[in-house]
Amino acid sequence: MSHDSPPVRRLADWSHERLEAVAAEYGTPLYVVDLDRVAENYERFAAAFPDAHVMYAAKAHTGQAVLSKLLETGADIECAAWGELQRAIDAGADPNTLQYTAVNPPDRDLDYAVDLAAENPGLTITAGARDTFDRLEERGYDGRVAIRINPGIGTGHHEKVATGKDAKFGIPYDEVPDVAADVRERFDLVGLHAHAGSGVLHDDLDDHCRAIGKVADMGREVIADGAALDFVDFGGGFGVPYRETVEPLDMEVVGEKVREAVGDLDAQVKLEPGRYVVADAELILTEVNTIKETPAATVVGVDASLATLIRPAMFGSYHPIRNVTAPERDSEPVSVGGPCCTSADVFCTDRPIARPERTDLLAIGNAGAYGYELANQFHSQPRPAEVAFEGGETRVVRERETLADVTRMEQ
Repeated sequence: MSHDSPPVRRLADWSHERLEAVAAEYGTPLYVVDLDRVAENYERFAAAFPDAHVMYAAKAHTGQAVLSKLLETGADIECAAWGELQRAIDAGADPNTLQYTAVNPPDRDLDYAVDLAAENPGLTITAGARDTFDRLEERGYDGRVAIRINPGIGTGHHEKVATGKDAKFGIPYDEVPDVAADVRERFDLVGLHAHAGSGVLHDDLDDHCRAIGKVADMGREVIADGAALDFVDFGGGFGVPYRETVEPLDMEVVGEKVREAVGDLDAQVKLEPGRYVVADAELILTEVNTIKETPAATVVGVDASLATLIRPAMFGSYHPIRNVTAPERDSEPVSVGGPCCTSADVFCTDRPIARPERTDLLAIGNAGAYGYELANQFHSQPRPAEVAFEGGETRVVRERETLADVTRMEQ
């Protein structure tokens, strides 16, 4: 990793000339991912936790180019669905290194995981419900498992990602010792797992570390009861500042706080960054097509939409926006929205941006985490292409869909 690699990459740090060139060649809307930045982010995180086993949480971005780059960089992969397991394998992962965290898994997911583990006994299946363990046993599985704990503490940027206190996720904390005793009789219990939330920054860090400490305490209790755990997995959740005025986490300080929260633990510490690795490594390019002056607002219409990036509509998320064509123009408050017939299709409201004009190119930042992953085909919009920067080269890593792709499965 370059020692001058900034802890967060702002939109002004991207080469505007290069962005304009790829938009001209590949069209808009367009996802642009910097694979070198992906590797830098992973290496920075791993360096803050030299004694931990750092896995990448695939659900943040499952693109083959991203997964391949991370595997090349030395990351292992954590998967939350059978499709992610297969995508990790397609990208070159050894199935024996994968960890599958099952959340209310459909039968096909469990069937796939059990079949995969039959030939790859190093695979670990994490379950957060007694019922899931029963279903695994019904399938004849007796291999490596971990118990997902619900620590009762949720953290993160939005209530919809505060998984640590949501009953959907994990075994209730007080029930874990009894569940562990039962699971040890039926499977190879190798670990505990928890995930408190996502997008954790300065204000949430103390609560996040409190959840980590609570999970570590449970790890010590389960080990004292006779379980020889290989690991305790504290999940991910460490955030990236999407707002320009928010400072990034000092990962050296975060590492110290996490180590203090964990304390002495006779098991490997695992961590699963997702957002931290990919968020600022990708942006969306979109072209202005409409400028509308109204008494209420200046509306800037663009060709990206909530089908391209749904996070603002789903979570009320802030994403930085920059006028790539003319960043030097005077700023004025504008509302930027897409072509979907819903008032939710808005990227910002009354935000100061260098005055956009028709055909200007805008960049929407921090789109790497849960950006393309949540892209959809609302209004019969084909999903955009994705290009990658790597080592000075540019290549297409995901083709732009056509309307035929949108309708291909219909009868």
